[in-house]
Parts: sequence; C-alpha cells; structure tokens
Amino acid sequence: MWILRNAYNMVLHKFGEKLYSGLVSTMTFHLKEISKSIEASQGSLFLEELNKRWTDHNKALQMIRDILMYMDRTFIPSTRKTPVHELGLNLWRDNIIHYSKIQTRLLNTLLELVLRERTGEVIDRGLMRSVIKMLMDLGPSVYQEDFEKPFLEVSADFYRVESQKFIECCDCGDYLKKAERRLNEEIERVSHYLDAKSEAKITNVVEQEMIANHMLRLVHMENSGLVNMLLDDKYADLGRMYNLFHRVPNGLLTIRDVMTTHLRETGKQLVTDPEKLKDPVEFVQCLLDQKDKYDKIITMAFNNDKTFQNALNSSFEFFINLNGRSPEFISLFVDDKLRKGLKGVSEEDVEIVLDKVMMLFRYLQEKDVYEKYYKQHLAKRLLSGKTVSDDAERSLIVKLKTECGYQFTSKLEGMFTDMKTSQDTMHGFYAAHGSELGDGPTLVVHVLTTGSWPSQTTVTCNLPSEMTALCEKFRSYYLGTHTGRRLSWQTNMGTADLKATFGKGQKHELNVSTYQMCVLMLFNNSDRLSYKEIEQATEIPSSDLKRCLQSLACVKGKNVLRKEPMSKDIAEDDAFLVNDKFSSKFYKVKIGTVVAQKESEPEKQETRQRVEEDRKPQIEAAIVRIMKSRRVLDHNNIIAEVTKQLQSRFLANPSEIKKRIESLIERDFLERDNSDRRMYRYLA
Repeated sequence: MWILRNAYNMVLHKFGEKLYSGLVSTMTFHLKEISKSIEASQGSLFLEELNKRWTDHNKALQMIRDILMYMDRTFIPSTRKTPVHELGLNLWRDNIIHYSKIQTRLLNTLLELVLRERTGEVIDRGLMRSVIKMLMDLGPSVYQEDFEKPFLEVSADFYRVESQKFIECCDCGDYLKKAERRLNEEIERVSHYLDAKSEAKITNVVEQEMIANHMLRLVHMENSGLVNMLLDDKYADLGRMYNLFHRVPNGLLTIRDVMTTHLRETGKQLVTDPEKLKDPVEFVQCLLDQKDKYDKIITMAFNNDKTFQNALNSSFEFFINLNGRSPEFISLFVDDKLRKGLKGVSEEDVEIVLDKVMMLFRYLQEKDVYEKYYKQHLAKRLLSGKTVSDDAERSLIVKLKTECGYQFTSKLEGMFTDMKTSQDTMHGFYAAHGSELGDGPTLVVHVLTTGSWPSQTTVTCNLPSEMTALCEKFRSYYLGTHTGRRLSWQTNMGTADLKATFGKGQKHELNVSTYQMCVLMLFNNSDRLSYKEIEQATEIPSSDLKRCLQSLACVKGKNVLRKEPMSKDIAEDDAFLVNDKFSSKFYKVKIGTVVAQKESEPEKQETRQRVEEDRKPQIEAAIVRIMKSRRVLDHNNIIAEVTKQLQSRFLANPSEIKKRIESLIERDFLERDNSDRRMYRYLA
C-alpha cells in the first residue's frame, strides 16, 4: 500500500518526470536481462521460454499499471507521454522482439513450424497461438512486418514448387483434390493460430500459385481435363473445379469458354451426322439427352450458375439452327410421341416431355417452319384418330400460345373446333338420313375449314359407285343446312374399313387409306388387273398409286394382293391379283401406306416455298408498323427493327426485307428521301 502512496505523492509533488524516466530505465534494464535468458534457450525451448517470459511480463505490467494509476491518469495525459501499459509493450517489442539475435530466430522458428505442419508433422498449436497472439498484441505492424509478410512470401514459394511437382505427375482430378486440400488446410491454420485477417491473404497465395497459374493447363489436360470430365459426367471433379476456379479472376470464364467450344463442336457433329439424320426421332432424342446431360452438370456441379445456363442455351441455339431440317425433325418427334410414344405414360411425364420439346422449340430461329410441319402432322393425327391424348395435344398448343401468342395457334385451335363440329354434323346427317341408308356402307366426314388446315392440292380420284352415291347424299345434306359454302373432297386424306373374304373363306377387316380402298374394290369384279388398268379406273396420281400398290402387295404380312413379277418396286407393266393365300392371326389388319417419314427433296422445297410466301406479308406488316410510328427511318435501322420484331417467329433475311421495302414503295406506302436515297418516309 505504501508503494502506491509513494507513487501518488511523487506525482503530486511534481516528481512525475523522475518517476516516469525511472520506470523506463528499470524496465529496459530488466528486459535486457530477460532477452539474454531467451537467447540462451536451446531448440524447442526457445519459444516456450519466450512465451513464459511474455506471460510474466504481462502480469508484471498489470501490477505496475495499478501502482502507477494516478500517474497514468494525470501526469501522462498532461505531458503527452506513452501510457504505462503501452510503454511496457513497446519496451518488450524493442528489447525482446526486435533484438537482432531474437528477431531472426523467432521468424525462422515460426516459419519452420508452419513448414513442418504442411509436410504432415504435428506441432504445438497452443504455443504457436500464444506466440502469434503476442505479435498481434504488440500492434498490427509488428504482426505484419515481423511475421505475416515473410510468411506469405515463403508460402508462395512453397506452393509454387509444390504445384509444379503436382501438375507434372497428377491428372486434373487429383490435382484439384490436392489444391482443395491445401486451401482448406490454410483456412484451418488461420482459425487455429493466425490473425483472422490473414485468411484472405494466404488463400489468395494458394489460389494464385495452385490455380490461377495453371488454369489453362488444367482445363486442357490430356485425358483428364474439363472435356473428359464433361464426357464422363464427373460431377464431383467438375464441382471441385467450379469452386476452385470461382476463387480466381476469369476462372469461371475459362471453364465456360472451354465448355461452350466443346458443346458447339459436339452439337455441330450431331446435327450434321448423316446417320443421325436418317431417324428424326432419334435425332431429337439425342438433342434432348445432350440437354439433360448438361442441365444435370450445371445443377449438380456448377451451382446452377445462370451464366453457364446462358452459355448452354446459346450453344444449343447455335447448332440446332445449323441444320435446316431441325424444325421438321422436332415436329416429327412430337408426332411420334403423340401418336404412340406417350401411350400409358402418366400426365406428369407427358408434361415433362412436352416441356422439353418446347425448350428445343425456343432455340429455333425459324419457328414458322416448325408451325408449318406441326400443322401438317397434327392434321394427320386428328384425321386418322391416332392421337394418344387430346389433353396432351391441347396442352402443347397452350404452351405454344404462351410462347408465341394467339396468332401462332389460332389455326391450330380451329382444327380442333372443326373436329368437334364434324361430329355434330355427322350426328345430324344420320338423324336425317339414317333410315334411308340401310345396310350399305357408312360414311364419316370431317368438314375442314380451308384456312385452318394445311393447304392440300385437291386431287380427286374415282370413288367406288357405292361410295359416290353416299358422298352425294352427304353433300346435299350439308349444303342444305349451310348456305354459301363449297365442299371439295380430299380423298388423299381419308381412310376406310373393308370387310374381305380370302381363298379359304378367311374373313378379315382391313383398315386402309381411301386410295387403297378404291384399288381393292376393283377386285370385286376382276381377278387380275394391270397397273395401267388400275390407274385408268381410279385416276389416282402415279406417285400415290405406286406407294399404295407397294403397301398392298410388297409388305410382308400385309400383302393382300400379289404382284407379277414379284419385286420391291412397282413398275408400269406389273399385274396384280388377290392373294388367296393371305393370312393373319388378327381379324383386324391395318395396312399403312409406304411413305417416307421425312419429306422428300421436292416436298421440302415446296414447304420452304410456302413458308417464304407466308413470310412476305408478315415482313411488310412489320415495316408498315415501324414506319407508321417513326415516320422517317434509314435503311439499316429498318432492317434492324424488322429483324427484332419478327425474331420470335423467324430470322428475317435482309435481302427479303429490302425486296418488301421496294414493293411497298411501288404501292405508295413508302417513298425514298430525295436528298438521301437510303432514307425512307412513310406515306399516310
């Protein structure tokens, strides 16, 4: 107590300076003695001695501050001297930590312990934590200058050498595991005994040396790089690469670029592979499988990263549109699924398939071409009654409507309306004339609105007399109930069910096309007919007749006719007879028409021509809309605006836009500016 009283009295009687300087000299002398003791300690005892002395110094400092409390509160602030506790830390720093024989040894000891831990040895982390905390307590600059800076430099050298060694002997997956482990070790090390602020700095060193400096070599590594990981669905390795590359500048961009290049190359090979093009359904299934594969990779390995999803979408859009037949093939895929592929499948699974189709549809630049084919295929499904589910059909139309608007689907919806109206019409017809028809053939007519259905060239054939009378009766009924309408028969789109009796009295019901019915009915009155006679009697177009006869005479198990001479193809000098030996284990036999699943080259050209014709008024309408609002616009801006407006349906050709502009100028919708020929004005 008397020490405290004496210290108080000295300050009170103006001896504060003497007390303060005495404190400095006494502590300095004491610390120099301690430094000798620390310096003398050998090996592992060096840090223990340093830590023990530091603990003692802190206790002593606490007591001194309590004793000199009055000086600390009055004399020191008035003379702007360093407070007692801070003075004690500064003197420890200058006489112990910055004593040349201790400073270098301390740094080397700490760095050696870190190195030993990195190479797998177990060190005294508690002691390390105490010593490092001492440096931190002495001030940020002491920790940074005396330990952190050299620590980071040595670490950079260590990881530079190690990464070089790893990259020479490891494959990409193993290298990434080692890099990840090292990164986690450093984060753990910081949590155990380094300043928390060091984490960002040391992880940055590891990232730079182990990842950033080897990025390109890693992604392109032969037999194990990014492309191999993608091909082999190595989700864990891909996820590791994503997480590590995410930490360095341009890391994800590097992965994305390599993935995009690979995707575009493989996609291009897929859409131009002649083998794949032979089967449109398989072609589209391959596209869907590819999309599913990369969707799963992005979800499971790339953290559902939107930039990767965008890269995937742009790649698909790029290569799907390299093949001009993609719209047709996607429609054929839908046709296959809605005819038979989705039979017995749950509603949820149907929706999944339709959503996948819509995803591919979004990538198409020529959506109007898809619409053309889809309409043709839908018409065939509806008229043949071969759709798996009306709900699925309508669901797809709703999806198309949501994607492209009412205009895109209004005609498709009109087709369904016609089917329903036709059912009502047939009920009315049989209610009015059913009693007159007796046991003769029955007729089912689909009355199709011309604008809603795919345009068909009207090809009439000579129907059997039994059918002609019935068709005329229906015509009279229909035109009697609907004024101002015209009916034209589309015999090439119809089907028929025939009851047939063969040689040994075998009875079958044959499901055939209208053309096939016309041919088969001729054999009620003739045993043998030549190709020419059949052609003359039915007036079926030559190409259709050949396909029709081929399916009746050349398909094993369905050959209700015999052909002489027997061959796969139909020639104009062939003769045909009823095949008395025909047999089938089924009572009902469906005889399809031999027809190519894909369009032939002339048919493709015809469809393309119809599409081009349909585009002209749409381009003109877009030009007029733009010019009406802008009044004056230059050529390049019109091209850009029209392309932008129409891109939801198709990619407008600049030369076609130019032709439509010329056409509108001729018809006085627009005029050229007199002073600038590339400037157009709207004429109201």
